[in-house]
Amino acid sequence: MTTALNARRWGLYMLLVLLALFYLLPVYVMVTTSIKGMDEITLDQMWKLPSGVYFEGYREAFSKLAPNLWNSLLLAVPATVLSALLGALNGYVLSKWKFRGSDTLFTLMLFGMFIPYQSILIPLIQFLQTIGLYNSIPGLVLVHVVYGLPICTLILRNFYAGIPTELLEAAKIDGNGFFGIFRYIILPLSITGFVVVGIWQFTNIWNEFLFAVSLTTQKQQPIMVALQNLSGSQVVQWNVQMAGALLAALPTLLVYVFLGKYFIRGLLAGSIKG
Repeated sequence: MTTALNARRWGLYMLLVLLALFYLLPVYVMVTTSIKGMDEITLDQMWKLPSGVYFEGYREAFSKLAPNLWNSLLLAVPATVLSALLGALNGYVLSKWKFRGSDTLFTLMLFGMFIPYQSILIPLIQFLQTIGLYNSIPGLVLVHVVYGLPICTLILRNFYAGIPTELLEAAKIDGNGFFGIFRYIILPLSITGFVVVGIWQFTNIWNEFLFAVSLTTQKQQPIMVALQNLSGSQVVQWNVQMAGALLAALPTLLVYVFLGKYFIRGLLAGSIKG
């Protein structure tokens, strides 16, 4: 019995290793292509290791993408922080300070998650033009904050539902009001929830393409739009494009590397408490 169990376990491990290798094949091609010289980038040499390590592709990609990389940082960081804070306030109110119609309001807010971007694109452009935020990073920040509020509210509302109401009542007795309880009780207890929301929002905003290409022009474009423009119109420099793709993916990769364990912990906490 033990031998059969060990055999199945090792078989499962081998299957997982094979699936992981299969999943990493595109990454292998990207990395090897990014450090090859142009004369080595052919279809029949796609799987071969480079004869040497060349960083010209990275240098050229960074020189072209650096302004757009900065645009993406100016977009993703404030939009993530603002949507997380507003989602936390919404979740706090809708879970601990319920009022008549709060459940209906929450349901209507969730409907915003299912509105296709394409259906509101033209009115959105007209609205941003009216308030003077079209073709600007603040305009994109506003759009992503508004579109991120439903999912942020949902995650943090479920997270806050598990906080004992008695704890908040004790804080009220000690003289804390709405914002006092939020600052001294809710926020310290919701770090893992904020990590979940932060990773979710940062990744979505960083990788988003439709709003970025529709609401900005060249100087204000985030890195994902600039990466598409990197392909060129005549000859595609695959080493430059693969290097640019790796540079564009690096921030989200670092976020998951450093905060991944908190992300899983926060998801499990939200599922249990919700």
